[in-house]
Amino acid sequence: MTRISLERIASIESRRHELAQAMARADVPPDEFVRLSKDYAAIEPVADAAREVRRLRAELEVLDGMVHDPAAEAELKEMAAAEAEEIRHKLPHAERALALKLLPRDAADDRPAMLEVRAGTGGDEAALFAGDLLRMYQRYAEAMGWRFELISASASEVGGYKEAIASITGTGVFARLKFESGVHRVQRVPVTESGGRIHTSAATVAVLPEAEDVDVHIDDKDLRIDVYRSSGPGGQSVNTTDSAVRITHLPTGLVVIQQDEKSQHKNKAKAMKVLRTRLFEMERERLQSERAGARKSMVGSGDRSERIRTYNFPQGRVTDHRINLTLHKLDAILEGPGLGELADALIAEDEAERLAGLEEA
Repeated sequence: MTRISLERIASIESRRHELAQAMARADVPPDEFVRLSKDYAAIEPVADAAREVRRLRAELEVLDGMVHDPAAEAELKEMAAAEAEEIRHKLPHAERALALKLLPRDAADDRPAMLEVRAGTGGDEAALFAGDLLRMYQRYAEAMGWRFELISASASEVGGYKEAIASITGTGVFARLKFESGVHRVQRVPVTESGGRIHTSAATVAVLPEAEDVDVHIDDKDLRIDVYRSSGPGGQSVNTTDSAVRITHLPTGLVVIQQDEKSQHKNKAKAMKVLRTRLFEMERERLQSERAGARKSMVGSGDRSERIRTYNFPQGRVTDHRINLTLHKLDAILEGPGLGELADALIAEDEAERLAGLEEA
């Protein structure tokens, strides 16, 4: 890991001191105070980590001096050597903690997420698997204390879903779910298979950070909104009122259909929420591709054409192909809470990749 210079550490601590002094001024305007407070809150944990690294390095220097001091008593040297060894064990952990705090954060990490699950190759079995994945994410959200709201769903005739869209809100939702985007493959014996043969099918998952009104400006003239009568389950109003909404964003060709609600107004609001999120993600991907350069992160590329994970029922295992991790905990993962172990591993690998590219400033 790149060693962070004392000059960099000093500049971090100096910046915190400057912000504290600026906030303490009696004549600071309210809006300026709010901005300074946000900057201070952002740098405070970084400065604390920097101070700890500086403290440990300074103690180690003093102790090493005592160990190599020819005039020092043997017993004192022995004590100093033991303390120095303890600090040498602590220092790499402190330096890693500081380096992690210095990594550029994804501005979307703290946002809610829009989850989209679609059946892929495999017919009815793919739809059933898509349903399994949707339930897995719902249970994981519940275990994390998040709110899970189904926005729209197209059920298949045998169960499961052809496609489903859900909104997940809570603390750090996108940060923990963003590595789920990709093709998920399942290997199991379908209930309709009389010969006991293992079939392979797939579903596609997309996790997008939800957009706010200020993120995406949508002109009314860029939209074509069509209303029509809903089809499928939905109560007495189905096929009697024009409640279903189809919104087409003309500049990009994006189309969003929403018909789950009986109210045309509610369907339009949900469709706009999905459209705004997809437009926001398109802009994020454009900016990320411009900034990516030659190095591509092994984790978090967001390439939905990649097969990222296999769920093998006969062997009771789940394998994430991006980090070559296999867990023989298929039931626990599909139940939801077990997904946390995979999320932790993916986040750790992403941090390690980015730390490897951290340049000393």
